Amino acid sequence: MRVLLTAFAQDAHLNGVVPLAWALRTAGHEVRVASQPAAVESITRAGLTAVPVGDDHRMDAVIPTVGTGMLMHHLDRDYLENRPERLSLDFLRASNAMLTATFYAQINNDSMIDALVDYARFWQPDLVLWEPFTFAGAVAAKATGAAHARLLAFPDLFANTHLTLRRRQAELPAELRDDPLEEWLAYTLDRHGAAFDPDVVTGQWSVDQMPPGVRMELGLPTVPTRYVPYNGPGPAVVPDWLRRPPERRRVCLTLGLTIRDTEFPNAVDVDEVFASLADLDVEVVATLSEKELAQVSRVPDNTRVVDHVALLALLPTCSAIVHHGGAGTWATAAAHGVPQVALGWMWDAIYRAQRVEELGAGLHLHSEGLTVEVLRDKLVRVLDDPSFTEGARRLRLAMLSAPSPNEVVPTIEKLTARHRPVAAAR
Repeated sequence: MRVLLTAFAQDAHLNGVVPLAWALRTAGHEVRVASQPAAVESITRAGLTAVPVGDDHRMDAVIPTVGTGMLMHHLDRDYLENRPERLSLDFLRASNAMLTATFYAQINNDSMIDALVDYARFWQPDLVLWEPFTFAGAVAAKATGAAHARLLAFPDLFANTHLTLRRRQAELPAELRDDPLEEWLAYTLDRHGAAFDPDVVTGQWSVDQMPPGVRMELGLPTVPTRYVPYNGPGPAVVPDWLRRPPERRRVCLTLGLTIRDTEFPNAVDVDEVFASLADLDVEVVATLSEKELAQVSRVPDNTRVVDHVALLALLPTCSAIVHHGGAGTWATAAAHGVPQVALGWMWDAIYRAQRVEELGAGLHLHSEGLTVEVLRDKLVRVLDDPSFTEGARRLRLAMLSAPSPNEVVPTIEKLTARHRPVAAAR
């Protein structure tokens, strides 16, 4: 069958589609990966066939203006919160309106959607697999009659928020309901001769890479699969210093790709973090870009700074990791059984940090009251208390219990045939 995968142009989100793309390819299916032009190099460096569509999104221009308010709105939200007074209809509507205008419609710009629909009409995919924010994939599938599913590499928080809004508004008369996401998608589908269906928001099914205990159970059709770490488009080279066991406990410090690629502010001052860890009997390996390193006044003797290193090579040698809470970093640490100190400072990073602490696999650094002293104390706890190593081991085993991407391909084939019977003939 023909499978079109799509994700908006940001490496942190593209990386999550690569292992399943290759699983489908090695099973003999035709695979294409569509994104904005800025992502073409990342796709081709993964060995996959890229389809550039539309113009690049301009999130970097949005974030310093309206995006600042968007970040603050979500910064301290407790994503496990279910109290009605904290999840009021006004709050849910405001979240939906803000995300639709300042995020979803920005990364799925009209030129990308139109070009993706045009390509899908030309290539006629049997299945469109889309990154959960890349609604352009669902639109292209609806416009061409393809089956479609979401590919989740992070907890399904945003669908949960939208489903909660829909349930609340179902109790209201139709004229009092307000859903900018559905209105935008309905308008976009209408431009391409298709009608809105709720599965445009949540997929006909979802392939979910989150492990048990972290995966959100929303009552949606789901195919669980194992998260397989992918290094991304950067150089996957094992340096000389990673070919020997560390002489003392090694700690990875990383702020992730999203911080590098956008105007998101750092949650902590790296200079202060370095100073606070300088007297610990550990080896700190910090991944910092040239821009980030320029803001550091002094690199301590116990710290090694690298611009890029493959986490899947580094983390097996580490006793702990301190990170920004990003999806790929979190999941790669979990896959290698490394205890985590996670900076739960915005969006789904908060949920992941909460879950890693509740599962005993690390500690959550809350954005409120965050200081380098608190960070240091939590790192020392994680290093010195063996229960965190055991908790991280259990989380790793939970991840390994899920079927690999290769093992779920037959299930995906059956679901595609069910939702588009013509697929079985290709």
